[in-house]
Amino acid sequence: MAADTDPRFIAVPSDISLVRGGPFYRFQQAVGLIRPNQWNLVRRIAVLVAIGWLPLIVITALLNPGAVHSFLTDYRVYARLLITVSLLLIGEILLDSHFRAVLTSISEAGLLDDPDTAYMDGVVTTIVRLRDAFLPELLILLLLIVRVGTMYHSSVDATPWLARGTGPEFQPTPAGWYAIWVVGLLWNFLLALGLWHWLLWTFFAFKLSTRNLKLVATHPDGHGGLGFLGFTVDAFAPIAFVATCVIGSTWRHNILRHGAHVMTYKLPAIVLVAIIALIGFGPLFCFVPRLRALRRRGVRQYGNLGKLNSTEFHEKWIEHRAGHEAEFLQAPESSRVSAYGQIYQKIKQLKPFPADKSSLSLLTLAVVLPALPVLLTEIPLAVVLKELLKALH
Repeated sequence: MAADTDPRFIAVPSDISLVRGGPFYRFQQAVGLIRPNQWNLVRRIAVLVAIGWLPLIVITALLNPGAVHSFLTDYRVYARLLITVSLLLIGEILLDSHFRAVLTSISEAGLLDDPDTAYMDGVVTTIVRLRDAFLPELLILLLLIVRVGTMYHSSVDATPWLARGTGPEFQPTPAGWYAIWVVGLLWNFLLALGLWHWLLWTFFAFKLSTRNLKLVATHPDGHGGLGFLGFTVDAFAPIAFVATCVIGSTWRHNILRHGAHVMTYKLPAIVLVAIIALIGFGPLFCFVPRLRALRRRGVRQYGNLGKLNSTEFHEKWIEHRAGHEAEFLQAPESSRVSAYGQIYQKIKQLKPFPADKSSLSLLTLAVVLPALPVLLTEIPLAVVLKELLKALH
């Protein structure tokens, strides 16, 4: 990834991507779903949704026509197909663009010296090799097949279009089998692939955090010069939305069809939010120790310098000001002390977590919005909106 010009990384090569590679990506290229330098997002969404949704309605209409209404009104179908597929494909584009923006920002900010630049070149090379490897995606697919084969009984219920019978007589319908083995594998594979790419970004962030970053305690972003990393959280928002939406659709179905209550899922919801926060913010937490050390060092260094500056000001204008009072308003020392005080306060307010509230708002909405249909099953909309507004503030 080394460039012949300086600064490095600015001309990010086209193959430096977290998602433009791997067996599934190459398969999409081979069948024409993806073209060079084009994502063809609408086409890919349309094809994948058609593969998942159209056979379900056709099979149900032909083999189980009395269950068509059940199928068309099943919120879980739309959550797993229309919403999940679309957002996960959009998430690929977000992650790709954010990663490339990080590489460019590292170069433009001059965060690395030559040895560390060479080290991160090697890290990116490793990431590209992992991205293109056949084994990770094969393992993902195999694990999903095992999971579906051993746990599908717990993922289907006696909804007319999906399964029939109870107890020993319980049996998925033909559409149910298609939903289990095709639709289930499809959206789970896309979700797992998104998490795999996010893991590659986390690996890059961890390696970057171990380098000798040229951080400045007085940087105006309030994060020592790493504020641009906060925007990478946006790339995790589609994954968070999908996870919350799919799980929430199951909870909503259980509440409406099986008599469950919202509060039944209070603890699982807390665990879900904690997991999303841990994964989504994980890459940024890698930089917290470095920024905390930067703040401590800045407070100490600028505190020592401030002591000299304040002592000089005190001696000149407090202890020996007699006869010079008229000069005080024009003296440069007063503005210098004031400006220095502002700088010192800025250092004390440096935030070790490299993201602001504005950077985290999209992820917050990605968790909250899919939960609304669940809450609205029992809690009035006005109450939900009131609590949502409080959370956003």
